[in-house]
Amino acid sequence: MTASAGASRRSDAEGAGFTASPQLAQALQQILVDLVELHLQGKQAHWNVVGHNFRDLHLQLDEIVDDARESADTVAERMRALAAWPDGRSDTVTATTTLPAFPEGEVSVSTVVDLVTARLHATADTLRTHHDQVDSEDPSTADLLHAIIDSLEKYAWMVSAENRSV
Repeated sequence: MTASAGASRRSDAEGAGFTASPQLAQALQQILVDLVELHLQGKQAHWNVVGHNFRDLHLQLDEIVDDARESADTVAERMRALAAWPDGRSDTVTATTTLPAFPEGEVSVSTVVDLVTARLHATADTLRTHHDQVDSEDPSTADLLHAIIDSLEKYAWMVSAENRSV
């Protein structure tokens, strides 16, 4: 097969792919650690929630945990695809997360609702904080962030509804 008129072959170097800038890599790293921390705190809440409507929240927390873990994996794998190196080690997560610590011991349903809602919003805020920078450098990665933001904000709405009344 011959190349069409006016076309030329690319060199191997030209086909090397997109590489994240240090700023993009750092933004994705911060998003990653907050998603990992959300996953861990969601599991802590899942194990220790007590009170009225315990079972429903217990099960919903597992959904949030699974989604946070899958989102963290998506971000980490995207980092690798862009030649950046994700760091999800527990020491790194603890030292760099923007989420507040979760209390130890049993926690009432209403308190867990407030704590988890706040953490869902905080994680979404981390993604929103970095979104425009990510979008200007790599719109494909920004598309991944859109889906994660949508999911986090939907969970925040659903969880927070537990403590609302009209």
